[in-house]
Amino acid sequence: MMLYIYAGIIVLSVLIDQLTKYAVVANMVEGQSIPLIENVLHLTYITNDGAAMGMMDDYRWVFMSVSTVALIGISVWIFLCHKKISKLSGIAFSMVVGGGIGNMIDRIFNGEVFGDGVVIDFIDFCAFPELWKWIFNGADAFVCVGVGLAVLDIILEEVRRYKTEKAEKISSAETQIKEDK
Repeated sequence: MMLYIYAGIIVLSVLIDQLTKYAVVANMVEGQSIPLIENVLHLTYITNDGAAMGMMDDYRWVFMSVSTVALIGISVWIFLCHKKISKLSGIAFSMVVGGGIGNMIDRIFNGEVFGDGVVIDFIDFCAFPELWKWIFNGADAFVCVGVGLAVLDIILEEVRRYKTEKAEKISSAETQIKEDK
């Protein structure tokens, strides 16, 4: 059952990403900015031919190759291990895969030449321009939230492990005390 949920998250992530990008391209001109909350959150239509947040633009094919291998690897891992991994990890990595696929679609099909496309970015969080200057999209958000959830899952698992070990030590100590009496 969870495998279907993970697949659904991947598909939904891709759909949300691609539909929002389509809406931006259909209703805005490149460079246009529409304030949603003045000086806090704008829709700003730009294109990005690099990796995340415009980085690595000179290494496009290296990034695309590594991304493809990573997306396939994570997808296979989810498929093979979906019964063994935590639900939070499954959700987290499904979001990462969905976001990665969303941006990969742009890189492959959103250009004049196959594989030479640009990613549409439009979410402009401009409240703190000294700290945050990047414009991103839904796919980037899915990847970042997915990674954040994966980190949270690791932390929660460590807390559970610590509590289990502590409970076992207490139980062992109590058993030892009873035996000593």
